[in-house]
Amino acid sequence: MNDELMHKIPVLRRGFRFQWEPAQSCHVLLYPEGMIQLNDSAGAILAEVDGTRSVAAIIDDLSARFPEVPGIDEDILVFLEVAHERFWIELR
Repeated sequence: MNDELMHKIPVLRRGFRFQWEPAQSCHVLLYPEGMIQLNDSAGAILAEVDGTRSVAAIIDDLSARFPEVPGIDEDILVFLEVAHERFWIELR
């Protein structure tokens, strides 16, 4: 795992809002130009992004909540890296 990334704190980028959307029956990421529908896994990860906890803390929390999911830590890292590349989140 990328040790540097583990200590970063993910934050939603300015202008983005994470919420449950009843009409779509899923979590979404809203931004000025549109909306991104998230699958259950992405929604669970972004629900943990509060601007105060590190990537490591998020992985610990989700690993404890979903112990039956093999390789969850790597899945979380990959998602956060993709979300960062797509400019959904910042890593501070």
